Amino acid sequence: MMNAPKSRPRDGTLRTKLVDAGVQLLRDRGPDGLSLRECAAMAGVSHAAPGYHFKNLMGLSTAIAARGYRLFCNAMLARRDKAGPAPFERLSAICHGYLDYAAGHPELFLFIFSGQKFNENDQDFCVASSEAYGILRETCAPLVPPGTEIEETEILVWSLVHGYAHLAMTRKKDNPKLGRGWPDLDALLSHLRNALAAQSADKTRE
Repeated sequence: MMNAPKSRPRDGTLRTKLVDAGVQLLRDRGPDGLSLRECAAMAGVSHAAPGYHFKNLMGLSTAIAARGYRLFCNAMLARRDKAGPAPFERLSAICHGYLDYAAGHPELFLFIFSGQKFNENDQDFCVASSEAYGILRETCAPLVPPGTEIEETEILVWSLVHGYAHLAMTRKKDNPKLGRGWPDLDALLSHLRNALAAQSADKTRE
């Protein structure tokens, strides 16, 4: 007797289950291990069922990335909402939220910044990724030295915290050649604060 075909949930849970399965595969195997067929098996549906939500593997990857960006935003905002009103306190808070995200969801952190191609016309992905950059832009804005472009400060901050998170994640901080050890993020941010303040003072005197 032939097995009855597996039914496909129609209440929106299948998409969530497939993304859950994709995240698990990322955790276990990395981006090269993603497979629509395996996600379907893990979700308990037929191999054709993912096509109802995702046309192809890029569609699944984009949905996973959208989730990654939403969690990324949540981590930064959770820290910023507890920070004081001073602009640099808020900037420090989102940087620590960045580290929280990298530590708590390393597979998603690496995935969204992997250079993987995502569907940039997907609404969920666009909203989530734009919000993440918007948090950076809004928090950096009060600290931009006069006469400079806001993007310069944004990329400076982003490069610092992303590089720090990635080096920490890949255990470069355990390098014995570092001598006294790995500096705290706050120590690096203090140098950034001093540099921005000095640049602002120089622009004011001009």
